[in-house]
Amino acid sequence: MAGEAVVTVRLVRSFEHRNFRPVVFHGVSVDQTVLDFMQRVRDDTMKIIHQAHGAKTNELVMSLDDDEKLILQDGQTLRGAGVANETEVAFFKKEDYGLYKANPKAAW
Repeated sequence: MAGEAVVTVRLVRSFEHRNFRPVVFHGVSVDQTVLDFMQRVRDDTMKIIHQAHGAKTNELVMSLDDDEKLILQDGQTLRGAGVANETEVAFFKKEDYGLYKANPKAAW
């Protein structure tokens, strides 16, 4: 259907240890709000990682750039936030992201 998409959600457990697990959601309505979709996954923060046919970041977990544009806002629809078929988003704790962004060092 035109209003449905396959969306991969990257569940980020640790930025420092680059620990995440991708989960694929099928039949996601892009006309639902970001908040509704996040509640389907679990309440926290989402950011667009990659869109079909777009450039990918060199960061292993996700780009640290363009937060204003790429972090999904609760009141937006997924479509309004730029989510389309085969979009990949990250799902993470905003506090952990802020700490990592302030000091982006990987721990191995």
